Amino acid sequence: MAPLPAASVLDLASVVPVVVVEELVDAVPLARALVAGGLPVIEVTLRTPVALDAIRAVADAVPDAVVGAGTLISPGQVSDALAAGARFLVSPGWTDVLLESMRASGVPFLPGVSTTSEVVALLERGVREMKFFPAQAAGGTAYLKSLSGPLPQARFCPTGGIGPANAPEYLALPNVGCVGGSWMLPADAIAARDWDRVEALARQASALSAGGTCR
Repeated sequence: MAPLPAASVLDLASVVPVVVVEELVDAVPLARALVAGGLPVIEVTLRTPVALDAIRAVADAVPDAVVGAGTLISPGQVSDALAAGARFLVSPGWTDVLLESMRASGVPFLPGVSTTSEVVALLERGVREMKFFPAQAAGGTAYLKSLSGPLPQARFCPTGGIGPANAPEYLALPNVGCVGGSWMLPADAIAARDWDRVEALARQASALSAGGTCR
């Protein structure tokens, strides 16, 4: 497996598509559309029966994609994701058991947090990069801005309720490295297998940054 082009998931791309693959046949063309649109870092969530096979298919067939596994909640899923070819790991929350499994994986990982105490606990354990989820429901940009003063060493990938309208606001924060979302993957486009539309939406998303210009 080739090393990541950056040491951190947060430094690979401004926007990370969060993908739910319902039909395995869609995995590769969907990933190719995202890569063509400038979004090569793809989080495939382990929410469907075909998710691991989808990661494996993308890892095998789309060499320009950096595919990872999301919605990890157990050490067994960490092992399965690595075996499928995941190059980074993301969890919606964390426990010490899950955290140690992710740490031992040897690939970059983002444990999920939504409170200040969770952030402090991870910093205490030597983890500085985290997923902030569910971002909008947990306080949004105002919450993250408040954290940047007392906890400047923590960096985040916010996901949950983020779209093209508010993504630049998140990316403008000093403690945000990237954002995750699925707005470039509308359900009707996936159902119609309209990969040209997905590519176009991905291209728009890849240009987002603070102020709405290319990052």
